[in-house]
Amino acid sequence: MPQTNSGSPAAEHSNAAFDRVLGEIRACRHCAGELPLGPRPIVRGRPEARLLIISQAPGTRVHETGLSFDDRSGDRLRSWLGLDRDTFYDERRVAIMGVGFCYPGRDARGGDLPPRPECAPLWHPRLRPHFGEIRLTLLVGSYAIRDYLPKSRRQSMAAILACWRDYRPGYFVLPHPSWRTTAWERANPWFAAEALPELRAAVAAALS
Repeated sequence: MPQTNSGSPAAEHSNAAFDRVLGEIRACRHCAGELPLGPRPIVRGRPEARLLIISQAPGTRVHETGLSFDDRSGDRLRSWLGLDRDTFYDERRVAIMGVGFCYPGRDARGGDLPPRPECAPLWHPRLRPHFGEIRLTLLVGSYAIRDYLPKSRRQSMAAILACWRDYRPGYFVLPHPSWRTTAWERANPWFAAEALPELRAAVAAALS
């Protein structure tokens, strides 16, 4: 079997192929005409990452900084996971990709629009195979959950989250960690009491 240790020819070939795909993603202008702030595809991770976070799409702050979850929702997500910023942003350990890689704009009510529908079918099948060392995949928010678990599309998010154990060990489903989740979390104490301890243990095991 080919050697895949760091520095081997197989590893160098894998990294080069990954870097080519990443370069194509970051140069993507497929939806340029539909993006109010223009394209800025944001994705993180290296092929050796052990934890994959699939989320919604960048918000305005993330679009500005280019750093995934660089906002209050990121602070909350890191708290849920039991990770500090250094670990969370270590691309050799944690990979982060949205259902949409670019900020999609706002709707009439002032909330973010859904991720562009072209993005995930275009890029996820090409990118995900390069993350061959992933031990745990988190689906964060309704768009990620419904994209990766299509059988759940007829269920409410409350029902999906209440059955979080049903998707283990393949996936860990989570609500989006925005301020809008605060009331839901208060109304569902099982999330902090049961789901979060298991989540933190699974994350720690994946990264160990």
